[in-house]
Amino acid sequence: MSPPAIIAPSILSADFAALGQACSDTIDQGASWLHIDIMDGHFVPNMTFGAPVVTKIRPHVKRPSTAHGVGTFDCHMMIAEPKRWVKDFQKAGCDLYCFHYEAAISSTAAENPADHSESKTSPKDMIRYVHEQKMLAGIAIKPDTPVDVLWDILDNQTQEEVPDMVLIMTVHPGFGGQKFMASELPKVAALRQRYPNLNIEVDGGLSETTVDQAADAGANVIVAGSAVFGARDPADVIAKLRDAVEKRR
Repeated sequence: MSPPAIIAPSILSADFAALGQACSDTIDQGASWLHIDIMDGHFVPNMTFGAPVVTKIRPHVKRPSTAHGVGTFDCHMMIAEPKRWVKDFQKAGCDLYCFHYEAAISSTAAENPADHSESKTSPKDMIRYVHEQKMLAGIAIKPDTPVDVLWDILDNQTQEEVPDMVLIMTVHPGFGGQKFMASELPKVAALRQRYPNLNIEVDGGLSETTVDQAADAGANVIVAGSAVFGARDPADVIAKLRDAVEKRR
């Protein structure tokens, strides 16, 4: 049996004028986590917000009592220098720091925003470092990245360097509201076959009409933005997304 369903609405689609209340309401409506999209205008062409906003919304949502629990802040770091910001987001209230594989293989080992480093980081180094900061570690891949780059990372015998979650992007990262890319689901299926207990997240174009495909492939963590925040009855949408995953476990 695969892990339980986790529904993580993306607050990129929430009302930014009342963001704290929107976060609180979404958890009350049945969401498991909140998915927080961090974009720097470099790794992706869009910009969103940084650690100060996470700090402000954290008091509106109770911290999870257990790892992966309700209230988890799932920070999706679409940024060029992921190691540089780990400590700031930990202080802000992040629970799961999900960086991109593509950034981790091309960025520096600098550990603070003002630091300079000639050394390079790596996916395994990033995972270990996030764990050292007492957060869960996730690793994401873009549509253009083959899933087999993750095998060596996931098969690692050093547990501190193994991610707690893998995120498969089902759109090209950078903007909300894009069309779901079913072409990415074989990556999910390959992950589920090899790692039956792994939390596998999908992000991009998920809704009541596409969640069945993702759940069939083996995804258990569902990110949905406009499908939840744009709904007349967000609680009903969250319940339907959860049911789609649970009935396939």
